[in-house]
Amino acid sequence: MTDRVGFIGLGNMGAPMAKRLLDRPGGLTVCDMRPEVVVTYTDAGANAADTPAAVAEQAEVISIAVVDDAQVRGVVDGPDGILRTAKPGSVIAVHSTISDATAEELAGICASHDVEFVDAPVSGGAPGANRGVLAVMVGGTETAFQRVREPFGAFADLIVHAGPVGAGTRMKLARNLLHFAAFTAATEAQRLAEAAGLDIAALGKVVRHSDAVTGGAGAIMLRDTTAAIEEGDFWLPILSHARDLGEKDLSLAMELGERLGVALPFAELAIDGLGIGLGVGTGPIATKKRTGGSPA
Repeated sequence: MTDRVGFIGLGNMGAPMAKRLLDRPGGLTVCDMRPEVVVTYTDAGANAADTPAAVAEQAEVISIAVVDDAQVRGVVDGPDGILRTAKPGSVIAVHSTISDATAEELAGICASHDVEFVDAPVSGGAPGANRGVLAVMVGGTETAFQRVREPFGAFADLIVHAGPVGAGTRMKLARNLLHFAAFTAATEAQRLAEAAGLDIAALGKVVRHSDAVTGGAGAIMLRDTTAAIEEGDFWLPILSHARDLGEKDLSLAMELGERLGVALPFAELAIDGLGIGLGVGTGPIATKKRTGGSPA
């Protein structure tokens, strides 16, 4: 049976996600505080609901894409919330990035109503939603995961069952740690390039082009553990090579920064932690930097 989907929150992320559900069998009911936003969906055949409770009267799988924990709580368990009318067996899916503790708390409240709860944050932004290529990280029971896989496939081409409730959020937080730390490292690279008299817009083009080919930071995220790599392991020569190249290039960038008077704190952290993070230990360049001695 194809569940009817409800979608609450038609903002920057919710709008393109919901649009991808318009042609899906089973039907769509939408809800947003701004009536003018809803018209696009009703003109295309969706039903409109004034409150989350009214959505739950119609839908069995209900997606939520609102701003923060407080709004999610209100949508789920407020006076006009989903749980006022939700049918037993319904699934509530929160796509907002909230606290994993909030997800676990709401899952307990939903369970008392015989309603499943999944935290299902997404990665890929509005462009990914428009193209239907989001990644969704789902925390919840296997039963709930199987229920949401089909409708989520309208806006995502990677749907991962991260674990129990809260695991989807924890995976999203780890993913976004990389995302925004990389943004900060990018600003450091821009400062270095600008001090060297380079066109930093052209540098941006190079970064986007090469990351699309190599996979960027995700290219090294291939192992199922962060433990140190033992002798004879397949990954040892591969990641040792990556460490050696990285330490060389980082040390050259740091020398350039020193000459130009540009502080590079992210580069300092990277050269100290790269080999250890890869599981292969520090290489000769980082070891020399730490000890002040000669490379091994």
